[in-house]
Amino acid sequence: VQLQASGGGLVQAGGSLRLSCAASVGTFSRHTMAWFRQPPGKEREFVASISRSGGTTYYEDSVKGRFTISRDNAKNTVYLQMNMLKSEDTAVYFCAARDLSTTRTQRSAYDYWGQGTRVTVSS
Repeated sequence: VQLQASGGGLVQAGGSLRLSCAASVGTFSRHTMAWFRQPPGKEREFVASISRSGGTTYYEDSVKGRFTISRDNAKNTVYLQMNMLKSEDTAVYFCAARDLSTTRTQRSAYDYWGQGTRVTVSS
């Protein structure tokens, strides 16, 4: 599975961005998908995940109410809508895919990774 993330950029605090992650395979609907991020000088951390059907989502506490993960299985794409952005959201954002259906927040639980897209929020 190859994943291609896009949509990052420079935005002012309070603004919005929408990240996309396109998968190269037709089995996209069989994978649990997630977004992680790596702030400058820090470890990669879980942001959000979405089940195979899109019916179940899970968020890290600091992004709840601001970020929304969604997917379009017909387009093999997962999205991360980010609103009310804060300077602490500055990071490289990665999409990831997991073969199993159970939700996990650990990096090691994900089998495939995209290359990352940089988000910079200016205060």
